[in-house]
Amino acid sequence: MNLVRTLKAVGVRGSVLPRLLEVVGSSVEFDDLHGVTVMGVRRFELTRSSAAFKRVFDVLGASLGLLAVCPLLLVIAVAVKLDSRGPVFFRQLRVGRHGGRFQMLKFRTMVPEAEALKDSLRDRNEAQEGLFKIAADPRVTRVGRWLRASALDELPQLWNIVRGEMSLVGPRPLVVDEDRRVEGWHRRRLELMPGMTGPWQILGPARVPLREMVAIDYLYIANWSPWTDLKILLRTVPHVLGRHGL
Repeated sequence: MNLVRTLKAVGVRGSVLPRLLEVVGSSVEFDDLHGVTVMGVRRFELTRSSAAFKRVFDVLGASLGLLAVCPLLLVIAVAVKLDSRGPVFFRQLRVGRHGGRFQMLKFRTMVPEAEALKDSLRDRNEAQEGLFKIAADPRVTRVGRWLRASALDELPQLWNIVRGEMSLVGPRPLVVDEDRRVEGWHRRRLELMPGMTGPWQILGPARVPLREMVAIDYLYIANWSPWTDLKILLRTVPHVLGRHGL
């Protein structure tokens, strides 16, 4: 405060970033309390109308998406089956809204014994804090490499959205081991259903440490608006077309 007063005295304009914004986000309200301007903290979770709007938007978007890409889904399924032995879809247990568990769907991009080979590859892990990512993962199949580069392996998650397990935009769906590392107020990220895309996705998930990713998720919920979801969806399109993957 003394520094702020000194700056004002010499005519220097200063800006202050309150630590409070790390918890409440930037969408705050300013109230007048008997002539004194104070910062009002709005409720964290979505209102009933906002939650209903988001769900309707998800169902319509995912249903139209499934209808539009249905022929493509069939082609990919055949390609996955012909490329290597094993199932067409990969199901992985993820942590959803309020800590519930669900099976997230993807097209299979790895060999069937991929999980058993994971321990032997830990020394090549390029991610941080419990995440596991290898740029040139030897477990990825030929078709799987193309699916990952184009992010088409994520398309079956449209069915997760229709089933009410995921949202088009939301916090990243973590596996159980990753979720155990999330503590304190960061766990409020589970107030919303996990998203097929989100703010962490367009930043590049392999480069964002877990503790920063969950903080980004928390602030996404604190600042949620329909326009935020729309902007993230629009930014996801060029991100995918640029072959960054999801």
